[in-house]
Amino acid sequence: MSTTRPEPAVLDLEARAHSEHARELRLWLRLLACSQLIEKRVRAGLREQFDTTLPRFDLMAQLERHPEGLKMKELSHRLMVTGGNVTGITDQLVAEGLVERVGVDGDRRAFRVRLTPQGQAAFAAMAEQHEQWIVEAFADLPARDVDQLHRLLGRLKQSQIEINRRLQTDELE
Repeated sequence: MSTTRPEPAVLDLEARAHSEHARELRLWLRLLACSQLIEKRVRAGLREQFDTTLPRFDLMAQLERHPEGLKMKELSHRLMVTGGNVTGITDQLVAEGLVERVGVDGDRRAFRVRLTPQGQAAFAAMAEQHEQWIVEAFADLPARDVDQLHRLLGRLKQSQIEINRRLQTDELE
């Protein structure tokens, strides 16, 4: 007798929860599972359609928001990764002609990284497709549910910002 294996999508973080767990924990795990499933689709699409990775896309997205460029430290901070990670990705993108390093006036050791015209065009195509993947991820939900989910998550976000502020204040005292 053969046993059926669960679908890979079922084997996610939410599978760790059961009815005895607090509903907040179950909700948290569901949020993580949804986020990871959407991210998995985006990663696969970037790889298949653009031969790139999500970290490269994220770095280019930061540069697209700052046409004047960003220093490596700023990029590292915005991406919440180490400087070494940013340097490796930047080196690859420079070699491909998608970004360039430009000097900073008054500081011979510093430079800014910015998208090249080729990088701007490549990122625009990726960003358009990325948006479509995200729209598709929510396609089965009615617009009112998407709006409601957005509002509720906004309230949760604001609550967490306040909690983090209080924690930081307590740490300073």
